[in-house]
Amino acid sequence: MIVVGVGVGPKMLTQEAIEAISNAPVVYGSKRAIELAQDHIKSEAHPIKSFKNLHLLPADAVILSTGDPMFSGLGKFASENDRVITGVSSIQAACARFHVEMSNLAMITAHGRDPAPAKEALISELELGKNIFMLPADTFGPVEVAEILEDMNIDARICIYENIGYPDERAVCGSTAEPPANTSNMYCLLVIR
Repeated sequence: MIVVGVGVGPKMLTQEAIEAISNAPVVYGSKRAIELAQDHIKSEAHPIKSFKNLHLLPADAVILSTGDPMFSGLGKFASENDRVITGVSSIQAACARFHVEMSNLAMITAHGRDPAPAKEALISELELGKNIFMLPADTFGPVEVAEILEDMNIDARICIYENIGYPDERAVCGSTAEPPANTSNMYCLLVIR
């Protein structure tokens, strides 16, 4: 199979991704991933019912993954014989939007999982002096991050970037004392020191 990153929002497909999607005999993906790639799909497209069963899909299938498949995406399900095509990720879009250099940035994800390991990673990376990029969880977002920063006596900018690439895209920053509030569940967060 080929796992293709379709980008984090509309109009973020790479040329390599467009070619793989256009030439695919069959396409699978989430509803959102299929919508992002729909202009280039020339075969049947099927919603994925269970991400744990991707290995049961046809060997020549193209699997669409939002953002980049290798950052909280479907690339983790690819075997060594499968091909993975990168996509524009939320980390790239957010760093460009907020002018954050990626070389001193720790990537943390709490998205779709127990946030406890992400909290531990956040504390460890902050102790190392890193800026943070995070895919949050419903129970671990800007307010909880601000509480950790306050407990650690760290004054930082906290920025959220929502609905990247969509008409209702929103980018806003706050502080440890006054963190920004997200208005969508489709967002990422940066801690900038």
